[in-house]
Amino acid sequence: MVESNYDILGISEGTTEKEIRDAFRRLALQYHSDRGGENEQFIKIKQAYEDLKVGKKYPDTDIERLKNSRVYSDESDSDVRRKNLIIGQQLSKEMLTAQEWAAALNRTNTTGTRLFGSKTLGEIELERKANGALSIKGNFMAGTLEYDGSIIMQGNITSPSWTSEFRSIIHITKGDFKLVNPHENKYKIENGAKIIVDDGNIEVGNIFGRKFRVDDPDGRVGVYKISENRTEIISPNGKIVAENVVNTVTLNGETVIVLNVEDDVTISAREILFYGSKLTYDSIIKVKEGGSIRFFETFSIQGLSGDAKIELENGKIVRLFDLKTKKIRDLSDEFVPNKEKYQKDETLVGKGFTITYDMINNLSKKPQKSSSGWKSKFGFKKV
Repeated sequence: MVESNYDILGISEGTTEKEIRDAFRRLALQYHSDRGGENEQFIKIKQAYEDLKVGKKYPDTDIERLKNSRVYSDESDSDVRRKNLIIGQQLSKEMLTAQEWAAALNRTNTTGTRLFGSKTLGEIELERKANGALSIKGNFMAGTLEYDGSIIMQGNITSPSWTSEFRSIIHITKGDFKLVNPHENKYKIENGAKIIVDDGNIEVGNIFGRKFRVDDPDGRVGVYKISENRTEIISPNGKIVAENVVNTVTLNGETVIVLNVEDDVTISAREILFYGSKLTYDSIIKVKEGGSIRFFETFSIQGLSGDAKIELENGKIVRLFDLKTKKIRDLSDEFVPNKEKYQKDETLVGKGFTITYDMINNLSKKPQKSSSGWKSKFGFKKV
């Protein structure tokens, strides 16, 4: 935890001005360089005393000192990198402590609550519940947290912009990850953060990655390259439920349920369900063998770009736009996979359309000669 100015002076909160002054004088005599003390420690003590005189509980962080210096500029890339590096270093240490604390409670099967971070860096509260779940309240901004149990979170998850060393990663080895009412609370996961659930489900809200332009590493003027912070949500054996997924994101699960997909998103799953109308800009839908994609938007995908693709596990690729122009929607009643299962759930019938792995695989085959219409050309048989 970050030391408060009270901690630096060795006093408790609520002490009088005289007690604060006396503590400063005592430590100043001990650490002043004229008496053989450490100059850096004396400066730290003096600053703590000055801060407490104006009611400031915590000392300035490196970021705040940088902001207050004469050379500081919000427009400088180097300053932004330095700020992110400082935040990443400090918060990563806090998350390591948090991970060890939560693991200790798990081993003894006890409950507990503790704050991590600081008011200047941002605080998060961790609570280990009686059922073994870990509750997180606050914004997760850097570092790795691994937990052997479910996590229920109220807050956003982001990641440092300019370094992958302190990337925000939440890893659950057993259990589920859930954001509490993410739509109502407008919680989001962004900027290259990563959530991994080994054997459970993930329920989140909006997910954003980030692309940004950086100067040429060789120093050529006017030359730039595009870098990216790809946000990843991974649940290889479970279900991922998300809302809008935008700009450099990867979702990998057994089942993925999503609203809209926009701009360089990769979804890999056996069963993929879309409830929105947008699938745009270099997005790739990877379907595992025996799987399917189901769209629930009533009038097909209205916001579909021509570069959106479907890729099968065997490597075959087809543009979704080509399927749409072939009126693939008309096949929804005849080629719904596991039709009996869908008929048991009224919310999954009557709207949209379904594309199966086998349907796409058959589209790659040579058309058969027949006069019975375009369905037979692609080798479809009535079920």
